[in-house]
Amino acid sequence: MTNIIVVGGGAGGLELATKLGRTLGRKNRAKITLVDRKASHLWKPLLHEVATGSLDEGVDALSYRAHAKNHHFDFQMGSLKDIDRENKRIMLTELTDEQGELLMPSRELDYDILVLAIGSTSNDFNTPGVRDNCIFLDSPEQAHRFRTEMNNQFLKLHANSGQGSVDIAIVGAGATGVELSAELHNAVKELRTYGFGDLDSSKLNVNLVEAGERILPALPPRISSAAHLELTKLGVNVRTTTMVTKADKDGLTTKDGETIPAQIMVWAAGIKAPDFMKEIAGLETNRINQLIVKDTLQTTRDDDIFVIGDLAQCTQENGSFVPPRAQAAHQMASKAYSNIIAKLSDKELKPYQYKDHGSLVSLSRFSTVGSLMGNLTKGSMMVEGRIARVVYISLYRMHQMALHGVIKTGLMMLVGRINRVLRPNLKLH
Repeated sequence: MTNIIVVGGGAGGLELATKLGRTLGRKNRAKITLVDRKASHLWKPLLHEVATGSLDEGVDALSYRAHAKNHHFDFQMGSLKDIDRENKRIMLTELTDEQGELLMPSRELDYDILVLAIGSTSNDFNTPGVRDNCIFLDSPEQAHRFRTEMNNQFLKLHANSGQGSVDIAIVGAGATGVELSAELHNAVKELRTYGFGDLDSSKLNVNLVEAGERILPALPPRISSAAHLELTKLGVNVRTTTMVTKADKDGLTTKDGETIPAQIMVWAAGIKAPDFMKEIAGLETNRINQLIVKDTLQTTRDDDIFVIGDLAQCTQENGSFVPPRAQAAHQMASKAYSNIIAKLSDKELKPYQYKDHGSLVSLSRFSTVGSLMGNLTKGSMMVEGRIARVVYISLYRMHQMALHGVIKTGLMMLVGRINRVLRPNLKLH
């Protein structure tokens, strides 16, 4: 039986393992194994909502083991250590608890086809003090850390009868930085209704710092200026063309020598693949450790290894790279699935072509702005407000449907509506 291993249970990896399990695994045509170092999955674009407490990850997180059982694939908890391409085997590191007690020894798993979907981590560009003093919003654990620190600062402010302010600096005005800035102001509005009556937006000082000339540089200028305007209306201090050269416990230092004071600092200024991926198993990598792939999503040096999501450097026909976005991971998972099926059937593999369906940025409950691209619009159409919010949420629904199917996703939407009545709007613990 063919062994297919998918390493990484992010948006693309989990969708691919689910699809392979439903088709090949269910019919015993292949053994599908998903490997991830965490026990549960949370859609990465939701992390800014987890950070501010407007989303309860206990409700939205998905257990890998339970999902594997329901969709005919195996789950192994562990971190990739190395790949032995000659013997077609991967090595997983041993698993320990917080006290250092051994939970699972290091293991080796054999594969016929390997899919790497490990995703990305934050890139601090070796800026002094960032790793020690900033929060990287790239995992649920970091989101929890942010929420704990934010709640502690608001408690201190409340204990001082509202004297002073909570100063938060966010470096990087991509989607994460912009969405978090808006979500913070929503959190303050909600906290007022939960016994923090002396809190208002004037007590929250958010600096959004961007080295480039405008926020949301990956989006068209008219969308970034619309988002800039909305953030300014909320009270966010947007600082473009401002490069951070150092972070310490009291705040950030800019290239001009200015200090931006902050009790909480978030670094969202760029991504890279994990350091251990650098030239792993002699595979070709780039300067940010991404694996370079052919247009079929196979690595340049091994046709039995596929790479999808943020870990892949995939070049398009126009010479640009596929951007590290959730919609790209979703599309890559579909193409990798059809190419793996083709490979098993000795059929021709098809090239992957990224289709940009537009970009949407949620400014919490206040607004949503973005662009939609497709056959209907004959190009790009700017959308904002309620329509954009609906489309933004539908991206998550597409992910859920890929994992659970239409009926279960519909039931989840119903449960979500019920929870909005039963649960507080903000997770306060």
